[in-house]
Amino acid sequence: MRALHWIRAVLILGLLALGITMTWLPDTVAAKFTWMYPNHKQFGVLVWLLVLVQLGIRWRSVRPAPPAGLKPWERHAAHIVHVAMYVLALVVPMMGYAMSSSFTQSDGVPFFGLEVPELLPKNDAAFAVFDWLHMVLAYTLLGCVVLHVAGVIKHRYFDSDRDNDVLPRMF
Repeated sequence: MRALHWIRAVLILGLLALGITMTWLPDTVAAKFTWMYPNHKQFGVLVWLLVLVQLGIRWRSVRPAPPAGLKPWERHAAHIVHVAMYVLALVVPMMGYAMSSSFTQSDGVPFFGLEVPELLPKNDAAFAVFDWLHMVLAYTLLGCVVLHVAGVIKHRYFDSDRDNDVLPRMF
């Protein structure tokens, strides 16, 4: 689970950075379409698959209890952020897939030499909705990641109770 956590974290941060970069670049930059979009798509599919694997493992495993010294609001906030990150790590790639599948000029969704079938009808109005949802939910995921990291930093460096340090549990 730890390895999946860190692989997923690196992939999501990379996808967020690449997504922001792609949208800021002008369309005249060839790399935007030759390698940025295809890699963003295929690594997005990979994140989606990894989250499914991770959820399957979590469902079948006993998870360690949160540190006993956490305040109830901290425990509740951590739970909400974790659930939101899992949900968004599934929904954001699905919205990206829906964008690509519905866009009339899409060249498909690659996945490391394979093509993911496009199941949605081509419709640029639907594409615009999926595009907006993908962007808003991706930024929401970024916000959850920031909250997650801020919680780790708080418990590591600012809590008086050293037993609340969750970072060693993640390595």
